[in-house]
Amino acid sequence: MICLLCRQAETVDGLTSVTLERGEMKLTVNNVPARVCPNCREMYVEEQVAVSLLREAEAMSAAGEVDGLVEYLS
Repeated sequence: MICLLCRQAETVDGLTSVTLERGEMKLTVNNVPARVCPNCREMYVEEQVAVSLLREAEAMSAAGEVDGLVEYLS
């Protein structure tokens, strides 16, 4: 896929960190599979990965946690 941000390069498979915040809650997930632009470093995650990240954040919020750092588990 051509990068939507810079439109200069094809994205390649890679890993990224994603931080989700809501109010006081902050969740950082490392080693998230993504498509990465080698030109501008913009990252894109697949829909199923995004859903997984949002579910993790919802579970953290429901448990009353305010700060989390986890590794991505597929």
